[in-house]
Amino acid sequence: MGKYLMALDAGTGSVRAVLFDLDGNQIGVSQQEWEHLEDPRFPGSMDFDWNHNWELTTQCIRGVLSETGIDAQEIAAISTTCMREGILLYDKDYRELWACANVDARSDDEVVELIQKSADLEKEIYKISGQTYALGALPRILWVKNKMPELYEKAAYVGMFNDWLILKLTGVMSIEPSNGSTTGIFDLRKRDWDSSIMEKCGLKTDIFPTVCESGTVVANVSEEAAAVTGLAAGTPVVAGGGDAQLGCIGVGLVSPGQGAVFGGSFWQFEYNTSIPKTDENCRVRVNCHALPDLWQYEALAFYPGLIMRWYRDSFCELEKQLAAQTGKDPYDLMNEKAEKIPAGCYGMLCAFSDVMNYISWKHAAPTFTNFALDSEKFNRYTFYRAIMENSALVTKGNIELVASVTGEFPKEIIFASGASKSPLWCQIVSDVLNIPVHVPKVKEATALGAAILAGKGVGIYTDVAQTVQKVVKIKKTYYPNQENTGVYQELYEKWRRVYAAQLALADQKLTKNMWAAPGV
Repeated sequence: MGKYLMALDAGTGSVRAVLFDLDGNQIGVSQQEWEHLEDPRFPGSMDFDWNHNWELTTQCIRGVLSETGIDAQEIAAISTTCMREGILLYDKDYRELWACANVDARSDDEVVELIQKSADLEKEIYKISGQTYALGALPRILWVKNKMPELYEKAAYVGMFNDWLILKLTGVMSIEPSNGSTTGIFDLRKRDWDSSIMEKCGLKTDIFPTVCESGTVVANVSEEAAAVTGLAAGTPVVAGGGDAQLGCIGVGLVSPGQGAVFGGSFWQFEYNTSIPKTDENCRVRVNCHALPDLWQYEALAFYPGLIMRWYRDSFCELEKQLAAQTGKDPYDLMNEKAEKIPAGCYGMLCAFSDVMNYISWKHAAPTFTNFALDSEKFNRYTFYRAIMENSALVTKGNIELVASVTGEFPKEIIFASGASKSPLWCQIVSDVLNIPVHVPKVKEATALGAAILAGKGVGIYTDVAQTVQKVVKIKKTYYPNQENTGVYQELYEKWRRVYAAQLALADQKLTKNMWAAPGV
């Protein structure tokens, strides 16, 4: 048996090959950035260049093998993970026909067409699949049927990017439930395709590859793939999963009743359940977990990480210059000043992402409000902290939303990804939620989750829950400051009312939505 496990991670902005030892320690990583360009003919499109992107993937695999000096024969197994929602269509010979990345938004016309077909269809599909049209594959496949009928006629299979990587490595077509369920064409409870959903939408009902549960061996690396990647032919390739679900495994979220927040470009709240129950009002997303007896409620906050980057680049030029001179992170310099601003930012609020409403998903125009013309109190550090507080307030709303379905508000959460690097942000999240917040030590949670599944597939790990207890370490726990919690509770109630008013302005077309789902 080999001594290493490999994870291939096809993210939104890059692809990576990551090597771990059997104790979960990261040995090496090789990364290539990639872009998903808009087709100028189709506004809102986000194409996926499968030929170039496979070349980048092979470069990563060869790169990590070269950089670490590890013999490919010592790799016990490989698994894959990726951004969710991106889909590919293939012909009968497994050749790629068409592909789009995760937030492709070209299908407005098709959402309108589906709504006109039946006003209740989206709710019917949600009750089965846990998905709406907002991020699902149905409007996109209908778009191909309407706009590229010659490709649609040839379409014989639909798949996701993690399964595309497995196909390229092995020549075997498959799909797994954690990412497959995000298409909106899965029966959540059966963890399998539901062809009746496609039939109701007037789409092909026979383009579904075999479902393999995450953590099971799909096939072995082919001679052809070995020649271009440097991997050893015959290496087992194990079904992986969507990035959020494998990230959950990588931070130890493997049992019912556990919750985690991933603070990246989007903030994702994930809550594990053993009962795949959907929301009567279709407000929250429900996905299959990458573990066979678990599902997840998911509520998303749009763009906190991107908003913070925008703010840094637009208003913090001084901190960027100081960071270049001192070798510090500009965010750390901002945090030092923002820590001195009192909780609640003197009553100032901002509006970016709304609490999730999956069936009618839209956000108000970006707004800062309730600040005074007082430079001592309301300076760029106050605005910076207000963005941090706002992200936590949206997260509180999303957790309350999930709790309204489950009847359970988590007693503690795991907080991971980029935002968790900021001690100030971690403390604000704990204060707003009024629960302990655990920050894990792992850097590459999603890739680690894939590696754990790779090990399970070949029998190195027999129990995922026991494995994560061994390899996942908590770096620090933050506890709520009760005085701050009281301030944030009052601020939260005001923020909900202010946001509703801001959303009404956007509904009246007086301001422009930060984002709205196709057809909403």
